[in-house]
Amino acid sequence: MAASLFEAQDHDRELFERELKDFLPDRIFDAHAHLYAKKHFREGAPGLVEEGPESVGLDTYTEAMQELTPGRRYSGLFFGFPHAQLDIEAANTFLAEEVRADPQSRAQMLIRPGMDPEYVRETVRREKFAGLKCYHVWSTETPTFQSKVESFLPEEHVRVAHDEGLSITLHMVRERAMADPLNQQTIRAFAERYPNIRFILAHAARGFNPHHTIEGIGSLHGLRNVWCDTSAVTDGGAFEAIIDALGHDRLLYGADFPVTHERGRCVAIGDSFLWLSESNTNFDVPYADLRPTLIGLESLRVLKTACRNLRLSDSEIEDIFWGNAAEMYGLS
Repeated sequence: MAASLFEAQDHDRELFERELKDFLPDRIFDAHAHLYAKKHFREGAPGLVEEGPESVGLDTYTEAMQELTPGRRYSGLFFGFPHAQLDIEAANTFLAEEVRADPQSRAQMLIRPGMDPEYVRETVRREKFAGLKCYHVWSTETPTFQSKVESFLPEEHVRVAHDEGLSITLHMVRERAMADPLNQQTIRAFAERYPNIRFILAHAARGFNPHHTIEGIGSLHGLRNVWCDTSAVTDGGAFEAIIDALGHDRLLYGADFPVTHERGRCVAIGDSFLWLSESNTNFDVPYADLRPTLIGLESLRVLKTACRNLRLSDSEIEDIFWGNAAEMYGLS
C-alpha cells in the first residue's frame, strides 16, 4: 500500500491531460502541505499516514505532486500533520530540517495552547519558521469541532506572530465556519489589532460548504493581512466569493497533500458537508463506469471553473499559483 499510495491511475492522468494541463502554470507555490514521519505519533498514526511511507519529506512530496500534475515545479508552505497524539516538538524539528533543502519553500511551526510564547519565539528564530500552524485538536474546548478560534489560537501566540512578522494558517471550525459571527469577530479583531501577522484561512475560509464562505467572507472586506488558500475544496462558489470580496491577490493555491491523493470529493449538504470516498460511498452505478479521481485534481477543476467564471487573466491565475505567495514570502 505504501508504495502505491501517492500514484495516479490512468483515468487520473487522462483527466489531467484533458482538463488541467493547459490551465496550470509551470511554477507553483503550494501554500498548504504536510510533511511528517510515522514515529512522531505516540499511539499510532492516523489512517492516511498509516497507509503510507514511514517518512514523508520534501522528496516524497515532490514525487507525489509530479504524479498528480506532471511537469510542474513545486515549492511550498509546509507544516506537520496535526493530530492529538503527535509529538509536536519532534514533528517541528523534522519539518524544519526537510524544508531547509529548498530556499523557495517555507515552514510553519505547529503550536498548541499552553506553549510558552517565549518558547514559540525562540523556536521560530532558531529554526527559521515563517509562520505558525494551530489546529482545533489541541483546543481547550470540547467538542473541539465547536471551538472558538481563541481556544486553539491564544492571543499570546498571535502577539508573537505580530512581533516576528509571521503568517498563521487557521483552519477555523464551528458548524457554520466563515458564516459564524464569533469566527468573523475574532479574525477581524486579531487582524486589526496585530497588523504584522498574515492570516491564511485554510480551505477557502473552511468553505467545504461553500455557502458558508459566500455568506461570511464579506465580513473581512478591507483587511489587507488576510488571505485564503484553496486546499481540498471541491465544491464550487467559495473561490469566487473570496476573489469578489478580497481580491484575486488574496487567494493562494494550496493542495493539502497528502489529502490530494485520496479519492472522492467533499460536497455541501444542507448546512454542512460530507466527504464522499470509496469507504462510505457506493460508486457502482448502472449509467457509467464511475471511477472517482484524486481530491487534488477535483480541487483544481473547481479552481479552474472559478477562474473562468470570473474571467481572470493568465497573469492573475499565475498570481494565485505563485505571485501572491512570492510577494508574501519574498520569493525570487
